Amino acid sequence: MSMRIGYGFDSHAFKPGVPLIIGGLPIEHPEGLAGHSDGDVLLHAITDALLGAVSAGDIGTFFPPNDPRWKGAASKVFLETALEEVATAGYKIVNVDTVLVLAKPKIVPIAGELRERVAELLGVKPGEVGIKAKTPEGLNQDGVAVAHATVLLESVKLVDAPARMVAAAEVEDEIDKVVKGLVGDAHDISALGRKRPPFDTDDIT
Repeated sequence: MSMRIGYGFDSHAFKPGVPLIIGGLPIEHPEGLAGHSDGDVLLHAITDALLGAVSAGDIGTFFPPNDPRWKGAASKVFLETALEEVATAGYKIVNVDTVLVLAKPKIVPIAGELRERVAELLGVKPGEVGIKAKTPEGLNQDGVAVAHATVLLESVKLVDAPARMVAAAEVEDEIDKVVKGLVGDAHDISALGRKRPPFDTDDIT
């Protein structure tokens, strides 16, 4: 079994007039997060962590910010692509840990709901997702939301491999029997309606 660790980071400035979505969860707040997509800073960080863990690039590799197709797109689309890359590489999520850094809104009152939503999007249990929040004291970034994410992956076991090996061995045995029957053994051709000619001692030249 092999393990992989991925780290992701993202930040977006607050902007009036747009909805605030964090971790795929709509949150009541006067301002949302500016971005080419829906500005979901948490899902962006998790997406980058997943892609980085399997060396698949970053979110910009798959969804360039200058591509109009992704204008206002839901960030769960980005996350689903990262999950596909993880599965293709032969891994699955063990756990995810995140830190949100923002002055407001307060995350603690909705941390449980946020954890459940992120777990649902990732296809894991809520207990496998960590959601923490810090205020940006002394950082002079009250108008910005920052997210850090770390993921741990493990390789997927091929539980049916022994069964496939047994089946392959059985097929090989059958092939061996057929081959021996064709070239390795004496045949009785009487069943085919033919008879062996008798040996004529007078026909010796």
